[in-house]
Amino acid sequence: MTVRRLAKDSYIALFTAGAIAAHLILRFVAAASPGVARSPLLLALALGGTPLVYDLARKAWRRQFGADLLAGISIVTAVLLGQYLAGALVVLMLSGGTALEQYAVRSASSVLEALAKRVPSAAHRKTGTAMTDVALDAIALGDLIEVYPHEICPVDGVVVDGHGAMDESYLTGEPFVMSKTPGSDVLSGAVNGDHALTIRATRLAVDSRYATIMTVMRATEQQRPRLRRLGDQLGAVYTPVAVAVAVAAWITSGEAVRFLAVLVIATPCPLLIAIPVAVIGSISLAAKRGIIVKDPAVLEQIATCRTIIFDKTGTLTYGKPELTDQLCQPGTDAAGTLRLAASLERYSKHPLSGAVLKAARAAALPMDEVEEIAERPFEGLQGTVGGLRVRITNRKYVAEKYPEEAAKLPPVTGGLECVVLVDERYAATYRFRDTPRAESTSFLSHLRPKHLLDRTILLSGDRESEVRYLAEAVGINEVHAGKSPEEKVAIVRERTAQAKTIFVGDGINDAPALMAATVGIALGQESEITTEAAGAVIMDSSLTRVDEFFHISRRMRWIALESAVGGMILSVAGMALAAAGYLTPVTGAISQEFIDLAAVLNALRAALPPRDLTDF
Repeated sequence: MTVRRLAKDSYIALFTAGAIAAHLILRFVAAASPGVARSPLLLALALGGTPLVYDLARKAWRRQFGADLLAGISIVTAVLLGQYLAGALVVLMLSGGTALEQYAVRSASSVLEALAKRVPSAAHRKTGTAMTDVALDAIALGDLIEVYPHEICPVDGVVVDGHGAMDESYLTGEPFVMSKTPGSDVLSGAVNGDHALTIRATRLAVDSRYATIMTVMRATEQQRPRLRRLGDQLGAVYTPVAVAVAVAAWITSGEAVRFLAVLVIATPCPLLIAIPVAVIGSISLAAKRGIIVKDPAVLEQIATCRTIIFDKTGTLTYGKPELTDQLCQPGTDAAGTLRLAASLERYSKHPLSGAVLKAARAAALPMDEVEEIAERPFEGLQGTVGGLRVRITNRKYVAEKYPEEAAKLPPVTGGLECVVLVDERYAATYRFRDTPRAESTSFLSHLRPKHLLDRTILLSGDRESEVRYLAEAVGINEVHAGKSPEEKVAIVRERTAQAKTIFVGDGINDAPALMAATVGIALGQESEITTEAAGAVIMDSSLTRVDEFFHISRRMRWIALESAVGGMILSVAGMALAAAGYLTPVTGAISQEFIDLAAVLNALRAALPPRDLTDF
């Protein structure tokens, strides 16, 4: 729902309230003639009621029958019967409730708008000594592109000239600035540092990693699950009952005004107002706990989800691998090998590079200059350090290319590892652990008994051994490792088709999956795209806050149901009185206002913090 729609309903509500006040002043204070006194009401019905009824008629034509249908029928009936005050009161209730609902709803296009803002419109193509600005679609494979300081890299490529750094956290979710030297890969969407770099385009702009993610997100936005709101679910039952009572009152009494009186007091304002008030109160409570609710629908839906899917790094772990073991070949200088590895790792974007650099700094090891650096898929990182050819790779690559050296490797264990080769000879194996969050195991174990989540899934782009190690450590049985953002989306869609899902993750690579799930929860605030794609954002990356969000949602749903159903019960009692002729349309509208007040006051409890918000 757009800002324009919110403004329109707010203006209608304010204008109608003013018109009703003007009518009462003219009628009871100024003692104006009936024609003059009702003129503000006619104006409110014409300018405010007409667009509301038109919108409701369009919904009815599309067979979208919501809780507000009764209000539309009431407005039309009030005009036909000359009950203008009753009609204006209904306009006020309907527009006010709709404005409250829209107040908390974000624009559906905000994610794509945030992505689009990151894409440069042109690139600086270098031909000899000449520099020409060209459109992105004019860039060909092999073109030399100059990326100036602090610019966004326009295409995927490899550095051919210059030394500097790029911030790739926007794409990877890892809050690291990656050093760049000739041979280093660069990603479109990364922000260049203080020094200009010359890169050779290795992909067309339309095929770049950034463009691929944007394409996936656009498709996911169009296929976002359509959630049926709580008010519409209750209204689907309440509306036909109210219409049936109104028609029966008309038929049995022969008085059309009883039809209107029943509909006016039956106008489901506890659904139109009390539920949004409970939602907004819960959003306020969540914000005080460091939880930003971007889509109010998730508050209503999370209690109905039965599957929860977790990303790994930064979600169930702290996202900071530590170097735990340095297993060196006998006769190898451990400090010297670490120095060579750290010097090379400065130019890598792999998450383990930070752990190697941290260990080298802790040992106060100096860094050496690196030349001829390269990092190819499945081959690892290689370069020349102090005249030595150094390669940091994986066990599989060593087994395929250097079988004699592979025989020297230590036994396989769970978790992360890398192998260091110096001049094509085995030098060391480094083992790492990305520590699970302290609360991960207890949090996961309480999801089924406390929140009725029957299925827990670990979905990650990391390697199988690492993901399996974490899954066993925290108690997850279903694991999907080595998945790209596109594959993550496919898995989330498949699980969502089976049961409503919650996806918890961080990083832009998680954004499409966050959108594909019924409820997307982003941990942390490292990526603007992730926080836009998610329905809720946990600001301090805590699983305790995730549990608090579950409880806020469940409490909101209970208070909203209590307010709405309680108000509906009072409305049904009023309908009986109206059907019997004891309430006129105006007194029915006034009675409905008191019912609304009671429902809203109860709904306001959602903003008050309870004693406990966690149960693990």
